[in-house]
Amino acid sequence: MRQSRVGVAILTMGNRPEELTALLDSVAAQDLLATRIVVVANGAPAPPLPDGVTVVELAENAGVTGGRNVALARLREFGDVDVVVDLDDDGLLISQDVFSRLVAAFEQDPKLGIVSFRIADELNRTQRRHVPRLRASDPMRGGYVTTFLGGGHGLSMKMLDQVGGWPDEFFYAHEETDLAWRALDAGWQVLYEPRLVLQHPWTAPTRHAFYHRMIARNRVWLAKRHLPAVLVPTYLGVWTALTILRSRSLSGLRSWFAGFAEGVRTPCGPRRPMRWRTVWRMTTLGRPPVI
Repeated sequence: MRQSRVGVAILTMGNRPEELTALLDSVAAQDLLATRIVVVANGAPAPPLPDGVTVVELAENAGVTGGRNVALARLREFGDVDVVVDLDDDGLLISQDVFSRLVAAFEQDPKLGIVSFRIADELNRTQRRHVPRLRASDPMRGGYVTTFLGGGHGLSMKMLDQVGGWPDEFFYAHEETDLAWRALDAGWQVLYEPRLVLQHPWTAPTRHAFYHRMIARNRVWLAKRHLPAVLVPTYLGVWTALTILRSRSLSGLRSWFAGFAEGVRTPCGPRRPMRWRTVWRMTTLGRPPVI
């Protein structure tokens, strides 16, 4: 049986050339070499890159979703990739067996569609928001989950062929959950595997100026696109209450509600509500789609 082939997709805005070089070096050091490596320069010129790296330069920033879809389209054109690995350009693979372990996981489970890496800083600390389940006190506890981490993950090309790529409309925020929900509804598994590590600097999500607006808008879009109608107000009500309770910034809260209103009034792509069987499955995995 032929071993699955890995294609790597990396987005960059050209402002982290040293980090990108280090990441590509760590990709080249894997014991299972990537068949293809695509770097998408998202609205900026690409820095000098090693031979063998395919570069796609976009005139405008297409966001995380648009940039990843461009990379995915390029990998599809090659026609020799079974597993797509998305990596943040300021991340680092600190072990040389990440790709071989990843491929082994996919080959052992034909219904495995998504594998989420653990994201840890240089001190091996994992932020709570980087554990893709509600009980996040132990980041080393892996298992099947209902979403995954955008900074480092592997995707089955067969799964992508069935459920589609990234939601272009989202630009940034909750795009992983959108893809995960579609995969789960199609019968695929999503696995959090903490032994697969992407080293990444400790950061705050609010470093993005439009964080609060995008988080709220895309939360509404998630509900409109994927939830049974009866669950939409419950899901949005729970997240509104949590946001108010957690907020420490009045300006951030105003931006959040502006994004919420934008999500309500604007289109978000086709509506395909998940089956109730999927709702129950997500509930048994520890995260019903109301929180």
